[in-house]
Amino acid sequence: MHSIFGGKVSIESKRERKLLKRTCLNVDSADGLIADPKFPPWSHREISFNRQDQWAAILEPGCFPLILDPCINSVRFELVLVDGGSPIDILFRNSLPALKLTPAQLKPYDAQFWGVLPGQSSVPLGQITLPVQFGTPDHFRTEFVNFVVADFDGTYHTILGRPSLTKFMAVPHYSYLVLKMPTEKGVLTVRGNVYTAYTCEEESFKITEAIDLSIRMAETTAQATQLPPDQLQIPEQETPRKSSKSKEHKEV
Repeated sequence: MHSIFGGKVSIESKRERKLLKRTCLNVDSADGLIADPKFPPWSHREISFNRQDQWAAILEPGCFPLILDPCINSVRFELVLVDGGSPIDILFRNSLPALKLTPAQLKPYDAQFWGVLPGQSSVPLGQITLPVQFGTPDHFRTEFVNFVVADFDGTYHTILGRPSLTKFMAVPHYSYLVLKMPTEKGVLTVRGNVYTAYTCEEESFKITEAIDLSIRMAETTAQATQLPPDQLQIPEQETPRKSSKSKEHKEV
C-alpha cells in the first residue's frame, strides 16, 4: 500500500521492502558512504538555482503546486502535478480517453494506495508504461514512465512522483515553480503555470470538501442504524402562535 497524503509514505509491498533492505546494505553505517557506488545516468550534470530562475512575482512562495504540461504518449497534458512526496506516478481514469487507452490494455497492479481521496484507499485499474517528454523540439528530454492508473477521476491528468523525477534526474524548485533536468545539450528548465496552479487548487478544495461531506454522511447513517427506533423520530413542530395584532394595521 502506498500513501502520498501530506508527504507521508507507507510502503507495504514485499518487493519494495526487499529493495529497501538491499539498498541499506550498500551503505556503510559508520560514515554514511556508499560501499559500492553505481552512479545513475545523467548524474554528471550539475543542476543549480539562482535569482534568475525567479520568473514571476509569487506573493506566497511555496503555497502553489508545481504544474507542468509535458507530452505523454505524444499527447500534450496541461494539468500534470509534480509531487516529490508521491512514491508512485499516477495516471487518472479521465486521462485514458485522450490517450486512446482502455482498461483492457493495462497490466495488473497488486498494491493499493491511499491519500488521494481523503480517508479512503483505492484499488488501481492497473499500470502502463508510457513515454513522457519535456521541452521543445530544439531542446527536450524523453523517458518511459510506469504509471499506476487510478480508478477515479482527478483534478489533474497525472501526478509525477519520485520514480519519474529519479528517472529524469529532475530537481523541482517549489519557490520558483521551476523543474530542471539534465539533457545532452545541458540543463533543461521547465517553468510552471501559476494561474493553472491556482485554479487546480480551488477545484481540489471543492472536491475534498465534497468527499469529506460524503464520508461524514455515511458515518452518520451507519451510526443511526444502531440507535433504537424511538430515538430516530423527528420531533413535531410547534403550532405557530396567532398574532394578536389587528389585520387593519400594517407594521412598517
